[in-house]
Amino acid sequence: MRILFVASLHHPQELEKARRAVSGGPDPLFPPSQGHYFWVRALRAQGHECAVFWRSASALPWARPRQLRMSQRVTLGRALSALAARFPRANPDFRLRNRRLLRFAERFAPDVIILPGDNRVILPQTLAQLKARHNAALIYACGTSPIVFSQPIERAAAPLYDLAIANDLYHAMQWRELGTPRVEVLPLSAVDPHFHRPYTLTEEERHAYACEIGVVGTLVPSRLYSERVTALEALRDFDLGIWSVHDVPPSLKPYYRGAALGEKMLRITGAAKIVVNVHGNFMRWGGNMRLFEVCGVGAFQIADDLPGVHEWFTVGEHLVTFRDPLHLRELVAHYLAHDGERARIAEAGRAHVHARHTYAQRMARLMNWAEDIRNQRKR
Repeated sequence: MRILFVASLHHPQELEKARRAVSGGPDPLFPPSQGHYFWVRALRAQGHECAVFWRSASALPWARPRQLRMSQRVTLGRALSALAARFPRANPDFRLRNRRLLRFAERFAPDVIILPGDNRVILPQTLAQLKARHNAALIYACGTSPIVFSQPIERAAAPLYDLAIANDLYHAMQWRELGTPRVEVLPLSAVDPHFHRPYTLTEEERHAYACEIGVVGTLVPSRLYSERVTALEALRDFDLGIWSVHDVPPSLKPYYRGAALGEKMLRITGAAKIVVNVHGNFMRWGGNMRLFEVCGVGAFQIADDLPGVHEWFTVGEHLVTFRDPLHLRELVAHYLAHDGERARIAEAGRAHVHARHTYAQRMARLMNWAEDIRNQRKR
């Protein structure tokens, strides 16, 4: 099938690096720091043709793509972005992007359109035109809550989506309430065994990345990540290392070691004795990217105790979960003193995700659903 992603580019520099590194074969459509990079790899391996339309790319000739950076600061740029998202139909740049998408789709003729979350640009009437013109299955895929994150135009388009994919069961219920006719619970993240694997570190990397507790991820704004911050604050008397491309709250800045994306992030993850993974406040079922990636690189993981973690893993065998900051401290102290237990659980977690939670498996299920949607329309 011909699959069109209508997406935002979060890390343009990483995409350029990935394209320069290609020696033979098609160029990557996404940077490895975005999960859809692995979606495309799996889909291409299964014989599908993929293309991407960058909805985040301004139609104005002087505008340049910018790196996504989360912050708690109020800036003019953030205020203007919020205003544009509130009134997308009044934005001439957005209207131009919608027309460009329609022209792009005419050339590509998609069978499936995948719309990742946080769409601030593509209007419901544009999506309706795409479905009518190409008879394409329209799939919305988002790992966050529509109550907390979705834009007004996303909620308005909810009845148009043929299928919404949510890794959190509670988010799936919310999309059904908004009118999406079919919703499936499927983690959007997984592992690509070629990429998510144990890495051999240089001496310099071991020195730079080694720590008792390693964390790579987002910590701001506090209304979305306060539970993660509270858990890490309880570990400040351990050897704690934090990497993030976003801002870091003052209480954790002494432990900040820099930015990390793509393969560097995986090398850092594998260098830590323990990786602590606390989901954002908006995920009550679980299933963030680190949950699978940490196990994929063969690292020992302590995650917060959420229902989805128990659904996808055997706790105590593949990873360990904590109930509250005091319990987390107890677990960290115990497993730092028991190297053999850590190694056994980490290896079992790696074997488990490589066998049961690969992007190839995720995409096979997704394409089966897309084919089912297209077949129902032909009846």
